[in-house]
Amino acid sequence: MRAGSFWSASLVSVALLLAGDAWATGGRSFLLVGLDGKTFFRPEGSVNGPNGSDGLGVIDISEPARPRLAHVLRLDTSVYGPPTNLQITPDGRLGLVTSPVTMRQEGKNWWAQPDDRLHVIDLVAEPPAVIETIRVGRQPSGLAISRVGDVALVANRESRSVSVVRIRGRSVQVVAEVDVGTEAAAVAIAPDGRRAYVAKNKAGTVGVMTYADGQWRHDPGLDMPVGPGTYGLEVTPDGAFALSGNTGPTPSDGHADSVTLIRAGTARPVVVDHVGVGDTAETLAISPDGRRAAIAVVKGSAAPHASPAYTAESAAVLVAILPEGRLRYLGEAPAGAVVQGIAFDPSGEYVYIGNYADRNLGVYRIVGDAIQDTGFRLPLPGQPSSLRGRP
Repeated sequence: MRAGSFWSASLVSVALLLAGDAWATGGRSFLLVGLDGKTFFRPEGSVNGPNGSDGLGVIDISEPARPRLAHVLRLDTSVYGPPTNLQITPDGRLGLVTSPVTMRQEGKNWWAQPDDRLHVIDLVAEPPAVIETIRVGRQPSGLAISRVGDVALVANRESRSVSVVRIRGRSVQVVAEVDVGTEAAAVAIAPDGRRAYVAKNKAGTVGVMTYADGQWRHDPGLDMPVGPGTYGLEVTPDGAFALSGNTGPTPSDGHADSVTLIRAGTARPVVVDHVGVGDTAETLAISPDGRRAAIAVVKGSAAPHASPAYTAESAAVLVAILPEGRLRYLGEAPAGAVVQGIAFDPSGEYVYIGNYADRNLGVYRIVGDAIQDTGFRLPLPGQPSSLRGRP
C-alpha cells in the first residue's frame, strides 16, 4: 500500500471526526483497529516490507449496523502481535496500543525484529493524538486493561514476561515485569482484578497470575493445557469462565483447531471443555451477557495459494457458553481473507470482524443462536490487524 493513499484517507476521516463527538467519553460507541502496512499475504505467501505505513483507526459504532471510520492516527503496530494488542480504558479517555515488531532489511528482504513500545492515545483530544510512548518488554503483544481501569497487563513474547502498567488519569507507567517462563502472547484480567490469565502460545498452555499484597505473581504450577498456538484469550463478564482460541502448531495448515473453556471462578482453574471450530482459531470475543463467544477463524486463507490447505475465505464462528461448563458450536458465516480482530458491540447484537487481506471491517448480526452476515463492509485505509473496544 502506498503511504500517500493511507494518509490522504486519514484527512477525510478527520473531517468525519470533526462533524461530531459521538465516540468521546460519554458513550460506549467506538472501537480501535490496528492497521498494519508492512506485512502482506500474497498468492505466493506472506512477505514483509518497510516500516512507516502502519496506523490506528477509531471506528464509530453508534449506528452498530453501519460503523464509520472517525479518525486515523499514524503510529507503529503489527499483525505479528495477536489481534488483542490494543484496548480502550473503561472511561473511554485513553487507548493503549503496542508495537510488537519493526522491520529490518537484509538484502532485498525485510525481517521482523522485536520492538518494545506501548503507545498511549488521548481519545478525548480533537483530534485524538499519541501523548506518550513508553517502553515495556520485548515484542509486546496482547494486552488487557482492568475493569476499574487502574492497571494494564502486557504480554511480551520475546521477553517471556508480562509488564504491569499503572494507569492514573493520563499517566501511564510501567511498575513491574513478571517472568512467566515462556512466550506470552496474550493476557486477560478477571473482572475483580485479582487474577489474570496468560496465553503461552508456544507451550500450548494458559498460565495464571494473581494479585495480592500490591504485587502480581505467576504460579507455573497452575498452567493449564489448552492446545498449541493459543492466542485468543478472554474472561466472561462474571469471571466464571475463560476461553482460549488455539491456532494449532501451524496456522492455515488445513487441520481443525479448537476453542477451550476454562472454569475460572475456583481456587484452581481447570480446563473443562473443548470445541472444534475449524482451521486456525485466531482470536475470540465474548458477548456482553457472557452467553456466547464469536471466533475469528482464518481457515486456509493465510496459506500460499498453491497449498492444498488454501481457502479463499475465513469464517466468523459462534459458540454458546453453557452455565454447566460446556461449549456448543452454533454455526458460522463466511468472512474475508485472513480474519484477525473480532469484537461485539455493547448490546451484543452485532459482531465486527477485521478482514486483513481485504482491508475492510465486516458486520455480522446475532439472530437467536445464529450469526448472520449483514453484507455491510467498511473500507479501511490499511490492513486490520487488531480490533477492540473497552474491557
